[in-house]
Amino acid sequence: MRVYVPLTLPGLAEALKAGELGPAPLDAYAVTPALREWYVSDDIEELEYAALNRAAAASLRRLAGNPSAPRRRVVVAVDVADGQAVADPDRGLDQSALGEVRIASAIPLSKAAAVHVDGPDAEADVSAAAAALGAADQGDDDAQFTVDGAEDHELLWYATQEIPNLID
Repeated sequence: MRVYVPLTLPGLAEALKAGELGPAPLDAYAVTPALREWYVSDDIEELEYAALNRAAAASLRRLAGNPSAPRRRVVVAVDVADGQAVADPDRGLDQSALGEVRIASAIPLSKAAAVHVDGPDAEADVSAAAAALGAADQGDDDAQFTVDGAEDHELLWYATQEIPNLID
């Protein structure tokens, strides 16, 4: 099963140093039954893209909580055993938890399939979105527009061998 783990660039640096994504438990995103129902698609690539975008939104939240981190969203795509990623059945249809899964143990970085990171051109919009996130959560439409602006940027795909270059 492919899962998408939201991080920041400092978090990616820690994972590289430790050789694993952790500490456990890890929050990640995947194609869950609730995400399938919400997205109404049978196309696995579209569903995985939706899960990746949910993880990108979670990465933005991590950036909002870490003002010193470079303003680039980071998501690591990892392959885990099917039973390793578990969705909370009590939150399954909660809009904010769509695609959310929990992984009980750290994941070796060698299991990573790819890393998705904002390009440098997204930094200004991601920075503004991270700053506006609290107001958007309170219902401010202008702030939500700013947050949505970060989503206009596609995350770039990087091979795992490129991780050291991303964190320099």
